[in-house]
Amino acid sequence: MVFQQVLLVRRRTAIENVAFGSLAELPLHRSFSTRTFPAELAHRAHASLARVGLSEFAWKRADKLSGGQAQRVAIARALCQRAELVLADEPVASLDPRAAEEVLVLLAEIARVEGLAVLTVLHQPELAFRYADRLVGMVSGEIQFDAPPSSLDQERVTALYGEPLL
Repeated sequence: MVFQQVLLVRRRTAIENVAFGSLAELPLHRSFSTRTFPAELAHRAHASLARVGLSEFAWKRADKLSGGQAQRVAIARALCQRAELVLADEPVASLDPRAAEEVLVLLAEIARVEGLAVLTVLHQPELAFRYADRLVGMVSGEIQFDAPPSSLDQERVTALYGEPLL
């Protein structure tokens, strides 16, 4: 799960935050300190950080990362868990436009290359049109449309969002 507000342990390093996502795999006595994490988990955490382009930030504290870097650490945490499905709830809402693009490019690439399903909630239709393979529009829990972006027209999106795309 990748949340709108990045949920990292601020006083821990990026690599610790990535590894912490897999604590459920460990016996309780091995989960208290990263020093007792199995080597395989440490390797997976480093590989996950490398996958999101943050190898050089492995030992940087989470509270010293930019918003885009922190969100990529959260994505690395999902990868380290060997997820088959990544749920991303407004993952770019609090990011500047450049960082938002980087995060969405990364999620799209992970879906394509790693074969993961990525379900993302976005309230920015222009971003959804650029990065999604399929769009599902909902109002009050009711599906209004479910189609590839190329088959949707301005009128349907306007009806859902109440404003035209840019």
